[in-house]
Amino acid sequence: MCNDLRNRIFRPLQALNKRTLKIALVLVGFILPLLQGCSVLLLGGATAASVVHERRSPRIVLEDERTEHSAAQLLIDNPDINRHSRIAITSYNHWVLLTGQAKTRHISNRFARKVARLPKVRKVLDEVTIGPVAGFVQESEDALITSQIKLALTKIDIPGFDATRVKVVTEADTVFLMGLVYPREGKAAAEKARYVPGVTKVVKIFEYVKP
Repeated sequence: MCNDLRNRIFRPLQALNKRTLKIALVLVGFILPLLQGCSVLLLGGATAASVVHERRSPRIVLEDERTEHSAAQLLIDNPDINRHSRIAITSYNHWVLLTGQAKTRHISNRFARKVARLPKVRKVLDEVTIGPVAGFVQESEDALITSQIKLALTKIDIPGFDATRVKVVTEADTVFLMGLVYPREGKAAAEKARYVPGVTKVVKIFEYVKP
């Protein structure tokens, strides 16, 4: 399986132009350490660690995952929306963040209303922008920014802080931070994100817990 994963990563690089290849190679640099410990990857080590340190209950974690799957299915079931948009769905503690692009505001609003009617959804944050769909280069740049921010968060020196409690979503160089955090933790996370190269804006979508 490890060899198959390596093939999936490296084979597409042959068709990339120079600028895209440079971005892709940087991303591969973040992925390679995972391949060195393939057994850990197969066991879902990162996911397991995240669950252990979650402030959400296991039930809510599962409900958030179910919401994301259901919202993704809504896109499939509504090709008139799907064909004219590229929308990503992130659910955290029953708050749903929509990012990406849509051809018109009417399209994004229609999808947001559909998501709002899903079970367990408390709030929909529609951050979909109106314009052309982002290409592979932009997606790669966003993925790189997300990886760099996750690494930067591990360097926050606050007693009890766990970087896995912060959900990082990057779209067109804008970073969205979600999670259940103390105010001090949220402020520190936003400051770390702002100084990552390529970030143009940081949006905090935290729910704050009382100390």
